[in-house]
Amino acid sequence: MLAPMSETITPALPPAIPAATLIIYDETAPGPPVHLMIERSAAMAFMPGALVFPGGRLDPGDHAIAASPLAAGVPEDAMDAAARVAAIRETLEEVGIAIGIRPAPDAAIITTWRAALKGKADFAMLLRLAGCTLDLGGLVPFAHWLPKLPAPRRFETRFYLARRESDAMAVHDEDEAARHIWLSAAQALEDGAQGRHTLMFPTMANLARLAAYPSFAAASAHAAQTPARIISPRMHEENGTKILRIPEGCGYPLTSLVLRRDA
Repeated sequence: MLAPMSETITPALPPAIPAATLIIYDETAPGPPVHLMIERSAAMAFMPGALVFPGGRLDPGDHAIAASPLAAGVPEDAMDAAARVAAIRETLEEVGIAIGIRPAPDAAIITTWRAALKGKADFAMLLRLAGCTLDLGGLVPFAHWLPKLPAPRRFETRFYLARRESDAMAVHDEDEAARHIWLSAAQALEDGAQGRHTLMFPTMANLARLAAYPSFAAASAHAAQTPARIISPRMHEENGTKILRIPEGCGYPLTSLVLRRDA
């Protein structure tokens, strides 16, 4: 008979760092869509070696852009708006792919912007000088994760869906990533199961959800029909087995991950 499952007591947690991630859809080839992912550098302090979607933390400038004429299609929620700006900016800086920028910058401008952003240039200034604006309405809210687990760093991450807008080649930032790769959600999960990639639970769960709705239109419709809810993984213990769980009914086919079985 199974013992009742108990939730591990969570100690005081550090403040969450707001972050945003962009899940890009490339549906140009036959078969399931592929998504751009990066393998984080082994030297990174957070999630070294993990395969993730491009993204990063919000900057104060992201809030300023979202509240300015530089942004169109701005959602009512100010944090949501700033997170969309961050997702666009971080993706541009990390992999050189421009999403939601109007008019679309050419390769030379992207190269210049990436170098400038690397040097902590103001994204708003770059947009103004080039006569560009951001279309935030083109990003589809997909998930909002806030782990309630003890860790030196804790991120509150919003995930967005977007279509690839050009055939520009991705070029990863070698300081932050060992490589980049375009993979279908199912293939990324298979590679993770075979040990070819390291997948953290949030990435794994979102890949499983993407694989269940294998097109941008289907995933967007699914996201719109799923009640918005913050996903907070928690640690549970059952018969000496530590299990990471998220709530049922949030649109995820994968809701648990066994971490360790005590001897």
